[in-house]
Amino acid sequence: MSRLVQNRIRNTFLRLKPQPSITLSSTLIKNLSTSSPEPSPKPLDESSTQSSEIWNVIIGRVGDRVVNEDEVFHRLSNDSLCKTVKLSDTLLHKLLHRFRDDWRSALGVLKWAESCKGHKNSNHAYDMAVDILGKAKKWDRMKEFVEKMRGDKAVTLNTVAKIMRRFAGAGEWEEAVSVFDKLSEFGLVKNTESMNLLLDTLCKEKRAEQARAVLLELKSHIKPNANTFNIFIHGWCKANRVEEALWTIQEMKGHGFRPCVISYTTIIRCYCLQCNFIKVYEMLSEMEASGSPPNSVTYTTIMSCLNAQKEFEESLRVAARMKRSGCEADTLFYNCLIHTLARAGRVEEAERVFRAEMPELGVFINTSTYNSMIAMYCHHDEEDKAVELLREMESLKVCEPDVHTYHPLLRSCFKRGDVVEVGKLLKEMVTKHHLSLDESTYTFLIQRFCRADMCEWAYCLFEEMISQDIAPRHRTCLLLLEEVKKKNMHESVERIEHVMKTVKLTAPVK
Repeated sequence: MSRLVQNRIRNTFLRLKPQPSITLSSTLIKNLSTSSPEPSPKPLDESSTQSSEIWNVIIGRVGDRVVNEDEVFHRLSNDSLCKTVKLSDTLLHKLLHRFRDDWRSALGVLKWAESCKGHKNSNHAYDMAVDILGKAKKWDRMKEFVEKMRGDKAVTLNTVAKIMRRFAGAGEWEEAVSVFDKLSEFGLVKNTESMNLLLDTLCKEKRAEQARAVLLELKSHIKPNANTFNIFIHGWCKANRVEEALWTIQEMKGHGFRPCVISYTTIIRCYCLQCNFIKVYEMLSEMEASGSPPNSVTYTTIMSCLNAQKEFEESLRVAARMKRSGCEADTLFYNCLIHTLARAGRVEEAERVFRAEMPELGVFINTSTYNSMIAMYCHHDEEDKAVELLREMESLKVCEPDVHTYHPLLRSCFKRGDVVEVGKLLKEMVTKHHLSLDESTYTFLIQRFCRADMCEWAYCLFEEMISQDIAPRHRTCLLLLEEVKKKNMHESVERIEHVMKTVKLTAPVK
C-alpha cells in the first residue's frame, strides 16, 4: 500500500468528517502509513542486507505514483544511496518481480540497471520485462523491446514462450502462431521442443482444436514425443472433452509411447471436476493395473475436488488409501490433508500432522502449510493460536507470510468489528513484510468495509486499486456503488459508474 492511499484516506476523512462512532478510522489511517526511519547511508550488497532493506533504499521512499519509466530511472540515478548499491542479477530479479504489475517502474528499474557500472542485464531479466509488458497488454512496447533484444541476440526459446503465452492468454492466438512461424528470425529452430511450447500455449488457453490443426500441419517434418500427447490430454480435459483425451491416450500408445502417471492424473482431474467419482476410482484401478500407480499429486487432486464438494470424510478415506498403497507423501498432500482435517472438525489430528507427522517424515513445511493451520484456527475462533503461528513463521524464517496468510486474520477482525486491528494487520503486511495487495485482497477489504458501513474507506481502497491498474470485479463495483449512493457520495457514484463503463472488469455477473 503506497503513501497515496494514506493521503486519500486522510483527505476523505477530513472532507467527510465521520461521526464519533467511527473515529477509530483515524487509527486505521495512521496504521496504513508506510513512512519509516531514514536508512543509514551504508553500502549495500546481497550478503549484508535483506531484499526488503534494498527495496526501502531504492524504491520505498518514493511515495507518489510514477508517470513513466524515465522518471523512475532519474530518481534511481540521482539517489545517493542507490549509487552505493552493488547490483546483482538476484537483486534485479527481485525488483522486477516486485514491479510485475507496474510495467513503467519495471522498465525504469531495468534502464537504471543497464546504467550501473560493471553490471550487465541477464537474459532472464529481459525475459521478465517482456512478460511484464505482455501481462499489461502493451503489445507495441513489447514488440519494440523484443526487437531490441533480437539486435543484441538475447532472444531465447524462453523469451518466445513468454510472448506466445501472453498473446494466447489475451485471446490473440493467431499472433502466438505467427511468433512461432518467425522463429528463424530470432536465430531459433522449429523442432519438437519449440512445437510443444506452441501447442502447450494453445491448449492451456482452450484452443485444443487449433493446436490439433497446427500438429497436423507440422508432424510431417517435426516428430511428436510423449510430452506432445500429454499436452493434448491436458488441453482436451481443460476444454472438458474427456472423450478426446481418452482417444489421445490410444493415439499415444499407437505412436509407441506409454501413458504415464501425468497422463492418467490429468484425466482423473477432469472426471473430478465433473463430479464423476465412479470414473475416478475406475481410473485409479486402471493405473495400478497398467504399472503406472497413482502418485501423491493424483491423490491430492482427488482430495481437493472432494473437499470442494464438502465431502471431507470421503476425502480422508482417499488419504488413508494413499497411505496404505505406500505412496510417498509430499508437502502439497499434507497441506491438503491439514485443510481436510480442519474442515472435518478434527483440529487435534491436524495439529498432530503439523507438529509430529510432517517433521518425522522430513516433509518440508511451507507458507501454504502455515496458512492452512492459521485458517483452521481462525475458522474455529482460536485467533490467538493463529497469531502465535504467524509469529512462529517470522521467528523461524523457514518461509515467509504472503497475503493469504493474513486473509483469515483480517476476516476474524471484521467478524468481531475490530477495524483498528484490521489497520494494524494491513500496516504489518505492507511495512513489515512488504506485501503488495492483490486483486482478491482489495476485493475482500472493500466488501468487508461496505458490510461494516464504512464505505468511505472502501471507496479509498477502490481508488487505490484502480491506480495500481488492478481491475475490480463487476460485483465489487455494484456493491460499492450501492453503498456510496446510500451515503449520497455523488462524486464517488460518478467515478464508479465511469470505471464500470471504461475499465474491463473481471468476473462479470451473468
